[in-house]
Amino acid sequence: MRKKLWLSSFAVAAAVVLMVGVPALVVASGRSQAGALLIGGLMLAAAVLAGWLTAVLARRLARPVEELAEAAGRLAAGDPRPLARRYGVADLDQVADGLDSSARRLSSLLAADRELAVDASHQLRTPLTALSMRLEEMIAAADDPAVVREEGNAALTQAERLADVVTQLLSPARRAGAASAALTGIDEIVRQQVVEWQPAFRRARRKLVVIGVRDLQAHVTPGGVAQVLATLLDNALMHGGGTVTLQTSQNSRSVVIEVRDEGSGIPPELVPRIFERSVSGRPEGTGLGLALARTMAAADGGRVVLIKPKPATFAVFLPRNPPKPGTTPVRGPA
Repeated sequence: MRKKLWLSSFAVAAAVVLMVGVPALVVASGRSQAGALLIGGLMLAAAVLAGWLTAVLARRLARPVEELAEAAGRLAAGDPRPLARRYGVADLDQVADGLDSSARRLSSLLAADRELAVDASHQLRTPLTALSMRLEEMIAAADDPAVVREEGNAALTQAERLADVVTQLLSPARRAGAASAALTGIDEIVRQQVVEWQPAFRRARRKLVVIGVRDLQAHVTPGGVAQVLATLLDNALMHGGGTVTLQTSQNSRSVVIEVRDEGSGIPPELVPRIFERSVSGRPEGTGLGLALARTMAAADGGRVVLIKPKPATFAVFLPRNPPKPGTTPVRGPA
């Protein structure tokens, strides 16, 4: 483009030089040879100057268009880097604004896709692990039909939960849990988690106990609460020690489920950032579990908080009542 622009500009400039210079050269040649040489020299100098000026002009005019074309090409190839440059020309700046806006949207979409992939892998890992444990229990107790039947029913429940997780991940509104929240019995959710995680705790020679108030109800999504508790139990099993206790209670606005262990607790330097993504107490950890647990609880108008770092004690606050129409769901207790 730059070469074509220079050629066309130089052709116009050369035509002007010839239109002005040729008549002057004809007149000067009729009077003296020295005058003709001077006019010829001036025409040559004008042609060289015109070539240089048109080259500079072509470069300055073509550069914005070339940069815009390069930015558009990067965007088409999936590179969302913004142009971040303006030229002081209204039309060109408008095109640059449009490209930068598209780059930001593309960057946001790519980030959301990456986050979904990471979240999906983590959310699927827990039910798959629990299902694997159930199948191993069935193999170990192959000679006992009663145990096989019990473990088979538990494996079927885990498979159904896994299907629910996949459905939520595939749903366009997978994080808008309030739409499917309903008044739900907490006892059954807690019991289900205990049944699913008992084998893992037995293998680690640790106990999992439940204490507190019974017959509690909260306005939540059962699958979401189950995933939150599974994350906290997994966290206690991997990072904690001793007996893990689930304690249920309630206040005027929330049902509270505490999960605590008897381990060494959370390092002081991690406490302020414990719910941030990629923050983990172990080098091999992903640092996603607690961040996802907090997100899933918030989808139902609840929240997950760290009550005490040593020994580690987390609490899940779940709303007892649905949000009033036209109001924002309460994010935890008052």
